[in-house]
Amino acid sequence: MSYNKYSKEMKEAIIARMLEGDETVTDIQRDTGVGINTLYRWRDQAKHQKGLSATTKYKNADKWSSQDKFMVVLETANLTEIEFSEYCREKGVYPEQVKEWKEACINANDNAGNSNKL
Repeated sequence: MSYNKYSKEMKEAIIARMLEGDETVTDIQRDTGVGINTLYRWRDQAKHQKGLSATTKYKNADKWSSQDKFMVVLETANLTEIEFSEYCREKGVYPEQVKEWKEACINANDNAGNSNKL
């Protein structure tokens, strides 16, 4: 089995385009010729290393304030799955984002008790 080798500089430049730019992974794939699965793997590895979520590519919703995200979590707490999906479509967010925000809210005070023990 043969693997393509890409220079570190090329890989870093492509990752930067995926993380910071407005281009889709498909656009970058067409432009660079790097396989789509390779690009997704690079992007996901880079996000994991930087502590970013897999849904960070949905930039508009991720730029929302913490208060706005918390309100979405509250508003969706008692919705059925169908209502939840409809809500997400109307707000322009992905269900995975809301689930991540909910997790963040649930875990927000996990370390609060530890800071008082210093």
